[in-house]
Amino acid sequence: MKIIECVPNFSEGKNEEIFDEMKHALDGIKNCKMLSLEPDGDYNRVVVTLAGSDKGILHGALATSLAAAKNIDMRAHKGEHPRLGAIDVVPFVPIKNATMEDCVRISETYAETISEKLNIPVYLYEAAARKSARKNLSDIRKGEYEALEEKLKDPEWMPDYGTNTFNPKLGAIVTGARFFLIAYNVNIKSHDVKYAKEIGEMLRESGYAKRDESGKVIKVNGETVKIPGRLKSVKAMGVSLEKLHTTQVSMNLTNYNITPLHTAFEEVKKEASRLGVEINGSEIVGLVPLEALIQTGKFYADGKNYDEKSLVDLAIEKLGLNSINYFNKNEKIIDYMI
Repeated sequence: MKIIECVPNFSEGKNEEIFDEMKHALDGIKNCKMLSLEPDGDYNRVVVTLAGSDKGILHGALATSLAAAKNIDMRAHKGEHPRLGAIDVVPFVPIKNATMEDCVRISETYAETISEKLNIPVYLYEAAARKSARKNLSDIRKGEYEALEEKLKDPEWMPDYGTNTFNPKLGAIVTGARFFLIAYNVNIKSHDVKYAKEIGEMLRESGYAKRDESGKVIKVNGETVKIPGRLKSVKAMGVSLEKLHTTQVSMNLTNYNITPLHTAFEEVKKEASRLGVEINGSEIVGLVPLEALIQTGKFYADGKNYDEKSLVDLAIEKLGLNSINYFNKNEKIIDYMI
């Protein structure tokens, strides 16, 4: 059987009743299982991880999306995380006996169906993107929900599915197919988010704007001149977690074979030290492939011959994955869940 992961992100991080409805929406759907549901109140966002067959994952993604659409209203939404709509992003990921092409086809079917059911604009990104300007999620999200109504008036931003009619309650959806993404956050021991923001800018692949001596952004022919960041396949930003009285460098590792967990962690630690602040462990949001933790365990093992369990435990210890919440490897490592 093909195994495909879907990781929908919804713009609600606090309402348990809505989470329960999402879970119950999967009742009766064959070959689809919810592996995790991880809300965050500061981000006001919940990350759901589903796994199933090609047909099962499509029906599961639609069911949870419809449950969310019934209960989330973007007109009242506030949160730290960038978002374009109530059903913000719905990526499909090949896990076993499945190809990226399989996931592209599923994302297109999902987009066509959900746009018709909810009368909502849908954009395709990553491997499913039909325009180069829509490959990157952050480019589609630019301006976020608040700028969406005007954005839809621009012919360049005609959605891939649905019409360009603004849906004030739900906003828009981004869906597509991609490699396994690790949502990875490193905690900074400071209430001032400026350190996390600067570190994120220094490390993320897209980098940061170049400025002159007076601090003014330098532009050439109307385009901002950017200094590339150090880490390939990394998106990063600084966020404040008010409930924990701390800040984070919030990252998406879009290819952990290019920038592994330990590289991201050590680079954040290095930049934090340069700025005179300390780090306090890290966290993985959603699930993580076993291979990614084995890579990190081997890095910290320094040539010693450890078995799988010891390498995973070493990775958890060195990355400080228990610093905020307990990292239950039997529930966080996707290989152990399926």
